[in-house]
Amino acid sequence: MTEPFPLEPALWASTAVEAPRTPKLAEPAKADVCVIGGGYAGLSTALHLAEAGVDVVLLEAREIGFGGSGRNGGQVIPGLKYDPDEIEAKFPGEAGARLVDFAGRTADSVFDLISKHKMDVPLQRSGWIQAAHTHASLKLVASRVEQWQKRGADVAMLDKAATDRALGTSSYLGSWVDRRGGALQPLSYARELARAAQRAGARIHGATRATALERRDWKWHVSTDQGVGVAADKVVLCTNAYTDELVPKLARTIIAVNSFQLATAPLSDNVRTSILPGGEVSSDARKLLLYFRLDHAGRMLMGGRGALREPSAAADWSHLERVARRMFPQLADTPFAYRWCGRVAITRDFLPHLHEPSPGLLIDIGCQGRGVALQTAMGKAMADYLRSGGARALPLPLTRISAIPFHSLRKAYVAATVAWYRLSDAGLAAG
Repeated sequence: MTEPFPLEPALWASTAVEAPRTPKLAEPAKADVCVIGGGYAGLSTALHLAEAGVDVVLLEAREIGFGGSGRNGGQVIPGLKYDPDEIEAKFPGEAGARLVDFAGRTADSVFDLISKHKMDVPLQRSGWIQAAHTHASLKLVASRVEQWQKRGADVAMLDKAATDRALGTSSYLGSWVDRRGGALQPLSYARELARAAQRAGARIHGATRATALERRDWKWHVSTDQGVGVAADKVVLCTNAYTDELVPKLARTIIAVNSFQLATAPLSDNVRTSILPGGEVSSDARKLLLYFRLDHAGRMLMGGRGALREPSAAADWSHLERVARRMFPQLADTPFAYRWCGRVAITRDFLPHLHEPSPGLLIDIGCQGRGVALQTAMGKAMADYLRSGGARALPLPLTRISAIPFHSLRKAYVAATVAWYRLSDAGLAAG
């Protein structure tokens, strides 16, 4: 796999806590459950299983947090891409209500775990602001406020003046604030999840790629590139946007898009207090959304979509530099010190998917860009399911693996979709 352009050290790798020791798998292992993938979902699953006394081995092809869990923007946002009323329409009856409840509590899962395990993770829970750039999107966010307020969430609408003050930019018509959200150092969080799982008894092996899965003698046998493998009663696959062909057709159920980000050095006090002074994080209501925040050291981060290919030069982030300076003129003379990107897994229906193609093989895929909170909560749900076997432990029904038609044409499809979204995203453009 090609790595992102190493223009300079990625921000999160440069500022994260020390990585835990996760040696390669050196000898054949046995376990109750083998988890494949060392991101938030896999680590959360391993942690919750180990805490319940289940013998767990976790395999990570690279290092903990190498994928999207160490490359995202660190925004902890509850909910799904669909609003509560839409979810309940898609899943009538109790199933929809349970999914809405699950989605509304995903951010709690993150902050509760950090507190419970006393994790060394810089964080702030001051809320998430979603800003509206058109009158149509303003109506959309107003509807979201109404729907979540009916369900008891701590949310509110902000008018133009309040939005300008909260964000430090006059680029939007209004917004809503969801005070359940917040921010953290995402790679530190992944590493601390791993430490907590290890303390609970999970065995974690990095630089150990799973190369084959085989069911025989009532066990799952996981082969690895180390020449030794794991025999387990059950397997959980949590590779998301970095999914390969370990399970046939699975990689063709998602479009893996790159989310590009850049960050300044720590801002001067006068500039720092002019951007998101209340400590919230923000993303807007565009289809090709922009997202931005300050980190724990006062660096300004800006993120958005980029090319499907891996970046090859600093110019691949130029669209984000332009929009950041346009939205925040106070950054005019501030250089950007970090540039990086990571993959986001998008499913055809914009929902996370859970599959169980064979008995004892559970798969979680599709974060839709909300992986910090969603995948943390999903890990606990999968651990509960594996222990109880009851489908009610899962927030979504299990579905069959269904490849996206004409997946080989995804680059052309995404390019056409991006062009259409740019036309429909009237107002400030990210490109």
